[in-house]
Amino acid sequence: MKRWLKITLSILSALVILVILTWLAGAFYISRNKKEILSTILAQLNKNLNGEITAGSMEPTLLKSFPGVSVSLNDVLLRDSLWAQHKHNLLKAKDINVSLNILSLIVGNVNINRIAINDAAVYIYTDSTGYSNTSIFKSKPKKEETKSSPKSSALEVKKIDFNRLSLILDNQKRFKLFNFNIDQIQGRMQYPDSGWTGKIKLKTLVNNFAFNTRKGSFLKGKTLDGTLSAHYSRDLDAVILDPENLNIGGHPFKIGAKIDLDKFAFAITIAVDQILFKEVALLLSPNISSKLLKFGIENPVDIRGNIIDDGSGKYGDPLIKVGIKVRDNILSIPAGKLTEANFDGSFTNQDTVGGIIGDENSSIKLHRLTAKYFNAPIKIDTFTVNNLARPIATGLVTSKFPLTNLNNSLGTQDFDFKDGTADLRLYCQADIDNFIFTKPIVSGAIKIANADITYLPRKLHLVKSALNINFNQNDLSIQNGHFQLGKSELNVSCSIANFANLYYSDPEKILVNLKMHSPQLYLNEFLPFLGPRSTKKKASSGNSMKTASRELSNVLEVSKMNINLTVGKAIYNKFLAKNLAADISLRGEGIFFNKFSVEHAGGLIGMNGSIIQQPGSNTFKMSSKISHVSVKDFFYSFDNFGQNTITNKNLKGYLSSLVNISGKISHAGKVIPRSINGKVVFNLNNAALVNFEPMVKVGNFAFANRNLSNVEIKKLNGTLTVRGDKIEISPMQINSSAMNFNIKGIYALGTGTDIEMDIPLRNPKGDENLTKAEKRQARMKGIVLHLKAIDDDKGGIKIRWNKDHD
Repeated sequence: MKRWLKITLSILSALVILVILTWLAGAFYISRNKKEILSTILAQLNKNLNGEITAGSMEPTLLKSFPGVSVSLNDVLLRDSLWAQHKHNLLKAKDINVSLNILSLIVGNVNINRIAINDAAVYIYTDSTGYSNTSIFKSKPKKEETKSSPKSSALEVKKIDFNRLSLILDNQKRFKLFNFNIDQIQGRMQYPDSGWTGKIKLKTLVNNFAFNTRKGSFLKGKTLDGTLSAHYSRDLDAVILDPENLNIGGHPFKIGAKIDLDKFAFAITIAVDQILFKEVALLLSPNISSKLLKFGIENPVDIRGNIIDDGSGKYGDPLIKVGIKVRDNILSIPAGKLTEANFDGSFTNQDTVGGIIGDENSSIKLHRLTAKYFNAPIKIDTFTVNNLARPIATGLVTSKFPLTNLNNSLGTQDFDFKDGTADLRLYCQADIDNFIFTKPIVSGAIKIANADITYLPRKLHLVKSALNINFNQNDLSIQNGHFQLGKSELNVSCSIANFANLYYSDPEKILVNLKMHSPQLYLNEFLPFLGPRSTKKKASSGNSMKTASRELSNVLEVSKMNINLTVGKAIYNKFLAKNLAADISLRGEGIFFNKFSVEHAGGLIGMNGSIIQQPGSNTFKMSSKISHVSVKDFFYSFDNFGQNTITNKNLKGYLSSLVNISGKISHAGKVIPRSINGKVVFNLNNAALVNFEPMVKVGNFAFANRNLSNVEIKKLNGTLTVRGDKIEISPMQINSSAMNFNIKGIYALGTGTDIEMDIPLRNPKGDENLTKAEKRQARMKGIVLHLKAIDDDKGGIKIRWNKDHD
């Protein structure tokens, strides 16, 4: 072996032996002087403390910090001077391991290289007056140093470890509570002249992180794991944490902070990329997260935020500012979902600078929002929700899209769109009650052109439709509306006062004032209004837009409508009328004809009445005044009123009448036979009964030489009372070209006909030269036949003598 190698090995061996001897000497010294060393350590730790740190015992742990030596302090307590009043230990540790510098120990000083605190609890307490047990660390009043007093250096620990630590910061004055279960904290410290710097490795569970215990905790139940770079500035009296990645709940956040120790103030910066919005919302306190969770963003987003507390405790809550960047995402809002959404969002709890910090001054803003709202592209420059205590939403919405985009998007099967476009520009402001839009104020317009729409519940197919819907805050109006339903054309204008408020709060009070004009209207094309709505049950859905669509459908059915209708020509099956004018009201299940007039069959018909919709059929009531209409055309137009005994083929002349009847009408618009009840007071002029079976049979029975197949009646007044299938004929005197007779009784549409007729044999033609008075006196002179018309066995009518005549 070479000489230089031998010398090197000898030197190294000597150094190792020296280290071992030194370590053994230190260990021996500690073992022999435990009380003195513990007293020295506690004295150094108690130096400048306004309180006391105590330890139950000290034992050397020789191998833990070789080549240094270490001791274990057991049952350590750190209490401030007022502990007896508040009973909160600042520190209670089962074991504190202290690593000592051997050389400093040998020369009589204690220099601590490392402290490891195990199974400990730290409780930093501030009472309602502002006193804190951390005052233990405030410097004691300085005493004049004498020449004999030794000068001690400040306590500088290079490494501090915490294992299994419960840390609580309880500020009763400012309602703050921070509670952590810390699995491990490792700190590596350096002490430049400016303060200290260190790397802190952290792993902890957050039990409570409440800046305001009245509002709830941030980060509740989340784990924090990562390494932070920290330094303390003596000049600023502040701890500064450089931005570093810290895993919160398993997701990496870049966290930076400045903590002002003198003012108990802090500012925290947060940055996180590609995280779910819901996960971030759940990190916040319940008073904030409960509001944010009313919104949803499906795909991960990038978020930046700041939490600032100036230490004044003026508002209780810290100032929170959060920014979010959303690209090609799906946004859920109270009124539905926005797909392909792009926007920059922000949240703050101090929207008005200098104002209070809290829900009342909070806002959520979505800037430069573009998206598809159920396949309709929309743009909103700024959508804002202010005052989360009583939220108000505002925004200017613009969109232009084909109506076909709405198919399968509205959540109901009420509408089917085949053509047309919609162009909207609306400024909206609405209260949000539990984040459901209420009491909206809307200004702007929606323009619909060339629409082909089927309203499925009523099976109404509208083509070539167009309208302009204008919103003036709470009021709504429709202008330049045009619809074509089959061969019918309608021009429409409409006004609805207070629509926006009543739509949500009380739709039954919505009153629609609708003006409609048509050059030609085919009434049978509107028969679907007579039937009940055709509804299809759908599975329930939490989709707000589907709920809104169902609400719209309900509003259309329960709101009230006044219709002012003018029609040049109205056609219904055989009914043809001109210059129709009507005032119609729709109320719930009822159609009310307040005023109705029309030119028909050479005369005028005025009417009022109602139709009440029911499942099987509809009931109607009608009061009508008929003036000089052709009775033949009148019976023809109304299909002989559901009977075939006396028809338009049997009648001539002109009818004037007062009609008050009720009955039932089918959903197809047909009068249900034998359902009518009421009274008809009529006047016939220049009338004739042509081939009327009862009259013909009377002629065959007693007047073979007279023409009773065409009985002319110059004038006839009468009253008919209708009771289902029975028509009660009040006593009438009929003066005709063939005979004069009196008639009364019951005419049945089925069975039960019982008509009494008193017929003089005098031929009216022989009395033509008599005066009216003479005719009245001579009318029943001579032989009078007393006959009765009753049912026969074949379902017809037979004539027999009236044996019961008085």
